[in-house]
Amino acid sequence: LREIVELGKRVTESDGVGLFLGESDDDAPTTLHLAYVDFETIENFDIDLPPLPVDDSSIVGHAARTKKLVVIDDAYNLPADASFVMNPTFDEKYRYRRRSMLIVPLVDQRDRLVGVLLFVNRKSDPRARITCKEAADRYVLPYTAREVALARSLASQAAISIENARLYARIERMLESFVKASVTAIDQRDPTTAGHSLRVATLSIGLAEAVERAGGGRYRHMQFTRKQLRELRFAALLHDFGKVAVREDVLIKAKKLPPLLWERIDARFDLIRRTLELEHCRSHSSDGESELASVLDELRRMREIVREANEPPMLAREPSPELADIASHTFRRPDGTLMPYLTTEELQYLRLARGNLDGQERAEIESHVEETYQFLIKIPWTDDLCDVANYAYGHHEKLNGTGYPRQLTGDEIPVQTRIITLADIFDALTESDRPYKPAVSPERALDILRAEAKEGLLDGDLVQILLESQSYRRILEEDWRQF
Repeated sequence: LREIVELGKRVTESDGVGLFLGESDDDAPTTLHLAYVDFETIENFDIDLPPLPVDDSSIVGHAARTKKLVVIDDAYNLPADASFVMNPTFDEKYRYRRRSMLIVPLVDQRDRLVGVLLFVNRKSDPRARITCKEAADRYVLPYTAREVALARSLASQAAISIENARLYARIERMLESFVKASVTAIDQRDPTTAGHSLRVATLSIGLAEAVERAGGGRYRHMQFTRKQLRELRFAALLHDFGKVAVREDVLIKAKKLPPLLWERIDARFDLIRRTLELEHCRSHSSDGESELASVLDELRRMREIVREANEPPMLAREPSPELADIASHTFRRPDGTLMPYLTTEELQYLRLARGNLDGQERAEIESHVEETYQFLIKIPWTDDLCDVANYAYGHHEKLNGTGYPRQLTGDEIPVQTRIITLADIFDALTESDRPYKPAVSPERALDILRAEAKEGLLDGDLVQILLESQSYRRILEEDWRQF
C-alpha cells in the first residue's frame, strides 16, 4: 500500500495521495476505510477516520459508487450539475486547501470495487505547502490527460496487486484453519494426549528462538525468518496427524495386553478359582481346607504376577521367568477340555521386554509417520510452507541412522526436524496423562535427552540450548487443554 501511494504521488506530482479500501470479503462494499495516506503539507494525519459511505455524500464515495474516474479542477467550484458535494471539514481540521483532485476507482478483473485512489493538488513546486487559498492559487495545477493516464495504469496494477494479496491472505487463513482442524482431529482421535501437538509446536518455536539467541556452538549464526518459524510451527502441529489412520485400540492401548485379552484372563482366573473350590467340595475331604487355602493363595500369587507383568516398563527389562511356569498350568473347563492358565498369544504380550506394543502393533504405530507425510504432500502449500511435510516426516529419525522410517543420518536431518524431535520426546516424557506410562520430572527428561545425545541419537547442541534457555518451562506451566 505504501508503494502504491508513494509511486502515485511521484508520477502525478501530487501534494497528497490517499488509498481507500473496501472490506476484503465483500463483493460490493458499502463503506471504504482509509488504508494509507501521504500528504506533503499535512503532518500528524489521523488515519483512523470513520468509514466513508459509498454514495454521493462525498467525492470519493461518488467515484466508488459509479466506479468511474472523477477529475476536479477546483474542489470549491464544482460544476452545477455535479451529483456529489465537497465537505470543507477536512480542510478546516488540517488548515489545508484542496483545489485540484483526481479520484480513480480500483476495480478488479471481475468488475468488483476494491477501493479508490485519491490524488490531491498537483503542484508546480514540489516544496510548496498548500495551507491556504493563496498558496493553492499560486502552486496548484489541474490534472491533465497525462496524469489521468498514469493514474489509470497505476490503479489497474494496484487493484490486481491488492486482490492478489487478499487472495494470498485468504489462502493463509484457510491453511491456518485447516491446521487447527487437523490438530482438533488428532486430539479427538486420542483424547489422552490432547494438547500434545500444541505443546510440541510451542516448544519447537521456543527452542528455535533460543537457537537465535545462543552465543556459541554450531548454531551461533543461525536465524529464522518469520515465515520459517511459521513453517516450523505448522510442521510441529501436524507431526502426528497420521495417527488418525492408526486403529484406536492400538493408539490408546495402556497395558501390554489388549483390553479384551486382559478381560479374558481375568475371567479365566475367576473360573479357575471356582473350579478348584468345586473340586474341593466334590472330594468331601474334611482335612483339605488348609490344602485348598494354599492352592488358592498360589493362584492369587500367579494372578498378581500376571497383573504386574501387564504393566509396560519404561526401560527394557527381562520378563518374569514365572510367566512360562504359569502358562504351563492347566485346568479342566466345564465342557471337560483342558485349558492353559495363559495362552501362547497372551504369554507373548506379557513377555514384552519394553513398552506395551508387540511387533505388529509397533509397526502400525510407526506407520503414522508415513501416513502423515503422504497426507501432507497432497496439500497445496504456499511456497513459504513447502517443507512442512518433510520436517514432519523425519521427527522419529535419529542422527546415527537408527530412527525411522528412512534411517536418515547426520545432516540429512534438517535442523527444523531435529527441533521437533526434541520437543516431541520431551513432551512425551513429561506428559502426565499418557495411559501407558507415568510422567517423569523435567530434570529426568533432560537427563534422558542428554544421554541420547551422548549416544549419538539426538543433537547435543540443541539439547544444551534447550537446557540453558529453559524454553520448556512454558509447556509445563500452562493448561493446554483450554486451547
